[in-house]
Amino acid sequence: MEGKGAMAEPALSGIEAPSGKGRGDENFPVGSWLIRRDLRPHVHAFYRFARAADDVADNPALAPDDKLRRLDRMGEVLDGAPGNDAPAAAAMRVSLVETRITSQHCHDVLRAFRLDATKLRYRDWDDLMDYCRYSASPVGRQLLDLHGEPRTTWPPSDALCSALQVLNHLQDCGDDYRALDRVYVPEGELRAGGARVEELRATQASPALVAVLDRLLDRTETLIEAARLLPRAVASPGLRRECAVIVTLAERLARRLRRGDPLARRVKLSRGDFAAAFLRGFLRGRA
Repeated sequence: MEGKGAMAEPALSGIEAPSGKGRGDENFPVGSWLIRRDLRPHVHAFYRFARAADDVADNPALAPDDKLRRLDRMGEVLDGAPGNDAPAAAAMRVSLVETRITSQHCHDVLRAFRLDATKLRYRDWDDLMDYCRYSASPVGRQLLDLHGEPRTTWPPSDALCSALQVLNHLQDCGDDYRALDRVYVPEGELRAGGARVEELRATQASPALVAVLDRLLDRTETLIEAARLLPRAVASPGLRRECAVIVTLAERLARRLRRGDPLARRVKLSRGDFAAAFLRGFLRGRA
C-alpha cells in the first residue's frame, strides 16, 4: 500500500489501528467509475481490509508481537470468527461470501504484513519480489477474480502490481527508514553500488544512492513492460480500461522518480498526471 510516512495518532481500542489514509492517498485508482457498479463495493471492501492490515504493520506505536497478534486476529475474523473488533476483516468476510471469491488473496496480504511487522531488510531483488508476491500481486488477482477473468491474466497483473509496489518503496525509502527502520532497497544493490543504508537518513541522495535507485528503476521498468500485456488480455471493458490507466500511471511515476530525489521531497504524481493517464489509458484500453 502507498504512503508509509508520518501517521496520525492511531486508535488502539480495537484490533485495527487506522492511520486516516484512504483511497485518495494511493498512486492508482481504487474501484473507480470504470469498474462495474455492482463490483465497486467489493473492491472497496478489499481495499479497506488491506489498508487496515497495512496500518497495523506500519504503526510505530505497536510492538512487533502486538502487530502479529492483531494481524492474526484479522485472519480469524476473515475466516468467520465472531467479534466486532476487526470491522474491515468482518466486512471482507461478507464480501467473500457474497462473491464466492477465495479468501487466499486476503490471507496472502496478511502474510506480507506479518513480514512487515518483523522483517526490516531485504537481501536482493529476488527477496523483494518474493515479498511483492504477497503484498502486491493479491490485489490484482482479487480484482481479476471478481471480474471472472482467467488466470492467464495473472502474470502481467503480478508484474504491474509488483512495479507499483517497488515504485512506492522508492517514493518512501527515506520515511520508511527514519520512521520504522525498514529498508526495501535490497542490501545487495546497496553494496554493489557502494552505498550505505544510513544514507537513507539524509535530506539529499548521494550519487552512489542515486545510481542504486536508478538500477532499481531499470528493473521496475522491465516489470512495467511485461504489464503492458495486461489490458489486451482482460475481457471486461471497464477493467481493461482501468488496467491501461494504471499501467500509464506506473510509467509516469517511474519517470518522475528517475528525475526526482525521494530523500529531498516526496516524488508523487500530480493531478495532471492522473488526468492525462485516465485519458491515455481510456484510449489504450478500448481495443
